[in-house]
Formats: sequence, structure tokens, C-alpha cells
Amino acid sequence: SAASDVYKRQVMTEYYIPTQASESEFVEKRSRFIGHVWRVETEEEARAHIEEMKKRYYDARHNCWCYIIKDGPVRYSDDGEPQGTAGQPMLNVFQRENVVNVCCVVTRYFGGILLGAGGLVRAYTQAVKEGLDHCETGIMRKGCELEVTTDYNDVGKLQYYFGQQGIVPADSIYAENVKFILLVPVEKEDGLRTVSYTHLRAHE
Repeated sequence: SAASDVYKRQVMTEYYIPTQASESEFVEKRSRFIGHVWRVETEEEARAHIEEMKKRYYDARHNCWCYIIKDGPVRYSDDGEPQGTAGQPMLNVFQRENVVNVCCVVTRYFGGILLGAGGLVRAYTQAVKEGLDHCETGIMRKGCELEVTTDYNDVGKLQYYFGQQGIVPADSIYAENVKFILLVPVEKEDGLRTVSYTHLRAHE
């Protein structure tokens, strides 16, 4: 038979990752807030960025930070600000936006005017949001990893279909049959199964 077999390997969930670093700055009641956002893969990378900022802004009143490693640690620090007014609100922005593998440091140069707890939460939240706005984020879409096995007769048809659908095989294995490993959004899975079972059979 010239039909293909489709086998689901695993399901992935949707999340976002920064694709480039960003720096943003604003002033709130004479306090200067400088936000940095980076993509990180490990806790060590995150810690290195935090230490770098503490050295660069050694004369600042506060260097508050947070990071989220996918399937790994989630940490934050208020760095001397009243508890719950900096690190946790910063972290909450990334959690709400479903951003992972991210590290953020917000530096505050105190301007002499107290902002109060509510004002601090708003300022640190704004610093992270502005950092994210300046930072390209790549979406890792909810989808699944599919293994499509076909014979050599149908490789061309399948590759044409992949091209039409904007699907780029993560891997292609040429042996007795041809096996494609695909990372596809969930909404394309049914269509792929349909084309593999019917479209290809119709072309036998």
C-alpha cells in the first residue's frame, strides 16, 4: 500500500521563550527603573546575568530579579524592597504570559520619594512588561510530535503537502521506508492524518 502510517510520539504544550535580550528604562517619581530580560537555558546562565547586573549597577539601591527555567527552578528576589513588592510581581508577568527560559533583572535607583507598596508593585510590573515588549518572543505552540512513515513512492506528495501547510520536518530517516518526524500544531494533526490515509491512497 502507498498509504502512510501516522504515529503520535508525544504532546507538547504552548509556551513562549525570549528570542533576544532587551533593555528598557523609565522614571517613576524620580526613581529610575532599568529592566533587562534574557533568554536562558539553565539556572547557571540566569545567575550569571544577575551577578553581571549587580556589578554593573553596584551603586543602585536595588537589583531585583526573577527567572523561570522550563521544567526546572523558578526563583525571585526582592533585594531589599518590601517583601512581595518586586520579585513576585515580576515573576507573575512571565507566568501570566506563559514565558519560560527567561531571566529578568530590574534595577532601581531611588529618587528620594517613597512609592508605597502598591506603587512598587506597579513599577516593577511595568518594568517587566516594557522589557517583554522590547524583547522578541518566539512561540512554542501547543502541538504534538508525529512520526509519519511512508514508502518512497509518496515522499514527493508528502513533502508537497508539508510545504503547503508550512510544516518543516524535524527529522527525516531514509531506510526501508521513509520516516518523517514532525512537530505540528494540534489543529493540523487531524488534517495530517486525513491526508496520510485518504489523499495518498487516492493517488495510488
